[in-house]
Amino acid sequence: MTKLVIQIPCLNEAETIAATIADLPKAIDGVAEIEILIIDDGSTDATVDAAKAAGAHHVISNGANRGLAQSFQRGIDMALRLGADIIVNTDGDNQYNGADVAALVRPILDNKADIVVGDRQTERIEHFSPLKKRLQKAGSGVVSTLANAEIADAVSGFRAFSRQAALGMTVRSSFSYTTETLIQAGRRRMRIASVPIRTNKVERPSRLFRSIPHFLVRTGRTMLRAYAMYEPLKIFALLGVALMLAGAAPVVRFLIHYFAGDGSGMVQSLIIGGVLIMIGAIATMFALLADLVAYNRQLLELTLERVRKIEYDLDAQKTAPKKRLPIEKLREELKAIRSRTGS
Repeated sequence: MTKLVIQIPCLNEAETIAATIADLPKAIDGVAEIEILIIDDGSTDATVDAAKAAGAHHVISNGANRGLAQSFQRGIDMALRLGADIIVNTDGDNQYNGADVAALVRPILDNKADIVVGDRQTERIEHFSPLKKRLQKAGSGVVSTLANAEIADAVSGFRAFSRQAALGMTVRSSFSYTTETLIQAGRRRMRIASVPIRTNKVERPSRLFRSIPHFLVRTGRTMLRAYAMYEPLKIFALLGVALMLAGAAPVVRFLIHYFAGDGSGMVQSLIIGGVLIMIGAIATMFALLADLVAYNRQLLELTLERVRKIEYDLDAQKTAPKKRLPIEKLREELKAIRSRTGS
């Protein structure tokens, strides 16, 4: 029996949350249960009351505004505790067509993907400016390269995750989860698919960013950090080699003039080149150390994933008695893992 949890992070969405929930499917072929989870990110309006009145099954509140990324992660954690086999994330502003949830989860149900991203087909959205369309295409291309996967719409918030994919997901960004989760998934060799979806026009400005430059800076920083976590050797080694090559040029210039008998006025080239080579060598050493740290981080991720699975399976028993699990065995395994990791 497959259980689907549709999570909706919300911040002051009282005017649209009812329409968003009403638009979601009540039944999907291959899915036995569908539940709606609201993550209230410190709303000051009647979002929570409107969501409950519209039929939301679960509502959790951050208490204060923690941002979209942390609300998303909290929703993932809660959905797993509820025993979700598939998790769909959508927005509370009714931007995405809820009927497309069925198409979104189909590749996971057919075991063809671990993560499915809804492709808004931005080139066809009339209210998107030409600049926004070009930036979206370029950004998705960069994320596809970093994630080593083909992703049509990297910043789309309409996406589905299998339980296994969600278990291995940890969002650390304070800005947005969209690019970070895809880079994580791609580097962990998960199957990422895209399906075309429909959208509704949203009149209000984005609450996530103030302007396009602000969005680009924050997203770029998140992408770089996420990629560096998995490929630090490439980043620092390339930086080190580039610095050493840059330093070699003035050193060679000095040597040429020195052996020609005119090296007295070129000492500054030797100093600059030597400094650059030294910094490059230090960066290369950092590359080796960072690679060892990254390898250790991967081991910790595997341990965390196993611990989370056991904890969530224990919680799922409380809400789904039919899925009885060997509870004592799970507790013993969890205790053994914690003793090995010192947690």
